[in-house]
Amino acid sequence: MAYQHIENLLIRFRGQVVEIKTVSGSSYEGSISDVTNDYVALKAKKASGEDDQLIVLLHNIEAVRPQTK
Repeated sequence: MAYQHIENLLIRFRGQVVEIKTVSGSSYEGSISDVTNDYVALKAKKASGEDDQLIVLLHNIEAVRPQTK
């Protein structure tokens, strides 16, 4: 239950492009493809144009910013 609020927020933005900032200072951008009670999966584009999947653990997330394009 500790991360229920961030899980609900990510579920609300499922399928949309977001930027996620972590407590370590890293920043990840991609469309949300899956949300569980432990992690969020992002689908991001590599420089070569291929799809890449990123997994970010919920307890590492500091901020989520939806991208409008």
